[in-house]
Formats: sequence, C-alpha cells, structure tokens
Amino acid sequence: MRRSVGVALLSAALVVAGGGLIILTATGAFDQSESNKPSGRAPTVAATPAQPPTQKRPSRSATTPPPVAIRATRYVFPIGGCRADASQSHHDYPASDIFADKGCEFVSPVDGRIDEVTWVDTWNKKTNVGRDRGGLSISVVGVDGVRYYGSHLSAIGAGIKPGLVVKAGQTLGLTGKTGSAQLTPPHLHFGISWPTPAGHWWIRRGAVPPQTFLNAWHSGRQLSPVSLVEKTRRAYGADRGCRSYC
Repeated sequence: MRRSVGVALLSAALVVAGGGLIILTATGAFDQSESNKPSGRAPTVAATPAQPPTQKRPSRSATTPPPVAIRATRYVFPIGGCRADASQSHHDYPASDIFADKGCEFVSPVDGRIDEVTWVDTWNKKTNVGRDRGGLSISVVGVDGVRYYGSHLSAIGAGIKPGLVVKAGQTLGLTGKTGSAQLTPPHLHFGISWPTPAGHWWIRRGAVPPQTFLNAWHSGRQLSPVSLVEKTRRAYGADRGCRSYC
C-alpha cells in the first residue's frame, strides 16, 4: 500500500534547482548557572588545599556537554510502497536494475543529503550518450560517506535539490521509464559509489556491486557497504574518465 505522505510530496512537473550544498554544524547553547551571575556583593574566598600537580581524571566543567552516543547507520530498501525485484547482475559496470511499476516511490536508502539531481531527460536512442542514459535521476551522499544513485525516474519530488538533508525512507521521486529505460520495462537503476566532483556520471552510475546490500535491506537486515566502497575506490586508482559503456 502506497504511503500517502510520501506521494503528497511528489510533483509530476519538473522542479527547478534552487540551491547549492549545505554544510551542517553542531550547535549548542551554554547554560549559565546561578553561581555565574553577579550577586552584588564581594565574593568570599575560602582556603583550599593545594591541588596535586597532575590529575588522572579532570572534572567536567558545568558547560562541557556530555559525550554523545554515536548511532549506527540505518539502511532501507530504495523502493517503497510497491513490489520490487532487484536484478542480480548488470551489464558492463556494477549496478542493479530494480524492476517495479511506474510511479512507485524511490526512497533514500540512508540518512544523508542530496548530491546531484537531473531534472531533464535528454537521452536519444540514436546517440545513446552515456551521461544521458539515466534520464531523471537523484543521488544521495549518506552519513556513512557512500553515494547512492537512482535513475530512470518519472518525477522528482517537490523540494528535492542538491544540499537538502534527507532521512532514510524519505520519498525522493517516482520510478519510471526515462533515459534508456524508454526501451525496457519501468525500473530504478541503482548504483553505489564514492562521492566525486559534480558531473562524474561514470562513477555516480555505479562502481560497487549493490546486490548483496539490496538483498539484505529488502529482508530487513542491516549491511553496510562502507568497507567495500573504500576498498574498490583504492583499487580503481586515478579517475581519468569513463572506462566502459561510454
């Protein structure tokens, strides 16, 4: 059953990009205690014993925040509200075609921020240019440092633009047949890679086989691609442009 909230955020019309990358910084307010406020009378100085030259465990000041617990990254399957079947192989480079009906929800597989968005489908079957094959597409850089890419969308969600912070399971767009999927059944092309400068579509489309992770997330198991992405990035070496299916 399709989630009504996710669908309400979507717009079949193309959305114009409105911003660049945003950087999140942790902020907080220092709590000034009553003892720090002026009292109007001279302070009383009490004699105290001398402190030892070193302390094994210094005490925490009133304004030092307590340690923050690190929460493990949560992963979800990138199709919501529909039955979807992920291909267990892909031609020429690592990726998966997740077959689902047109109009199913493409959701963020992880907490993160929007990296790149393609709003216009410029693919032409006569030229079949590699950079255009994805049609409408969205990529997300997760809090885990990995980039996740979905393409062949029929619509981009309203307000989806580079730099937007998103949550795992948040609807980003709708599955469809744009790009080279005009010649195939509707599906979501899904790729996993490391972040790159804008426009490096040959990496963005997929550099690490995603099948093991998709299968795990589909069954509700948590499996991180971080170590495999880093290992693959080191083995890939210098990025000199497209190497296959260009």
